[in-house]
Amino acid sequence: MIYKRGKHWHLDVTVNGVRYREALDSTDRREALNLEKKRVGEIQQGKAASKSGKEFARKPFGEAAKSFLEERRPHVSERTGQFERERLKPLGKYFGEKPLIRFKAEDIAAYQRHRLQSVAARTVNMEVSVLRRMLKRAKVWTVVAEDVRMFPEHGQPVARVLTGEQKRLLFETAASRPDWLVVHCAAVLAVSTTCRSVELKNLRWQDVDLFNRVMTIKRSKTAAGHRAIPLNSDGLAAMARLLERAQAHGVYQPEYYVFPTCEHETLDPKRPQRSWRTAWRKLLRETAKRAGREAARGTLARRGGIGQAKAAWRRASACFVGFRFHDLRHQAITELAEAGATDATLMALAGHMSRRMLEHYSHVRMAAKRAATEKLESGLMSSPATASDQPRKAVTSAVQ
Repeated sequence: MIYKRGKHWHLDVTVNGVRYREALDSTDRREALNLEKKRVGEIQQGKAASKSGKEFARKPFGEAAKSFLEERRPHVSERTGQFERERLKPLGKYFGEKPLIRFKAEDIAAYQRHRLQSVAARTVNMEVSVLRRMLKRAKVWTVVAEDVRMFPEHGQPVARVLTGEQKRLLFETAASRPDWLVVHCAAVLAVSTTCRSVELKNLRWQDVDLFNRVMTIKRSKTAAGHRAIPLNSDGLAAMARLLERAQAHGVYQPEYYVFPTCEHETLDPKRPQRSWRTAWRKLLRETAKRAGREAARGTLARRGGIGQAKAAWRRASACFVGFRFHDLRHQAITELAEAGATDATLMALAGHMSRRMLEHYSHVRMAAKRAATEKLESGLMSSPATASDQPRKAVTSAVQ
């Protein structure tokens, strides 16, 4: 049965000898009757919320998010906990103190539209996925699940890759400021070894053999990512700079991290660095400015107008906007593929790679091979002017 208390309707039913009394959060009697039927069906299917679940559902969003993260901490990795904290920040700003029990599908859809104005569809989907886990914890998700739709992610580029000139400018900019030493060395190692950010952050000095120029990855995204990677001269130079830094601060021991936590200019070598996002974004902004200035100056030197110089600035700086640190891994793999590395070599160096990624780099290899064979053209099938079009016509007719 349902009854009214104040302006809101409430539920009071007994199912299998268990009494359930709870608010229906509706002032309309017809809607309350529909909610009663749905709730009784959920209870009969074993989806009744426990007392703790109901208390969690009534908490304001910010308080519920803190409880959710505390409950998850013993059961997930540190990286997963950090990922969920980051995803919950924009959710908390948008929903404020709204209790989870009052969430409706249209609220989630409005949030998706709002976030899509500033971030990619994949980011929105990741944030809604964390919200879904919270709503499941509150036993609220089943009510809205049918009406919540994720954004399609297909059609997005596999990765961003810089040209040789753009790559040169990025690393010249990184080397221009001493306070960018850590992100500079990390970027050099990523583009020289195909390492992921998480692999570099969890690297210890005991995993680096400078004499044999090999580093061993023991913490990765998957078990397939555990591997030994040879260091080229760029990677070895980056390691040497990091070693000098560690020794200068007196924090060099085999069990210490290569990229230790740094807080208030104090290194804690027993904890890995969590992020270099701020330095990376500053580096990209400065690189974009340099690229834009160079392009604009070149346009003005060719006596182009101010409008043309501004357009050249925008085009030159656009490639650095949104360029991720993870794209350096794809940069390295792309360059390996263009150099003719086999699938086995790519997987041995890069660790786990999906079938889709391997197919992508197969296309890269084919493009490099085609460009190489075109350099061998020397007009060997040339013929007199009267018959110069015969081979082309033969190929055209064969294709048709």
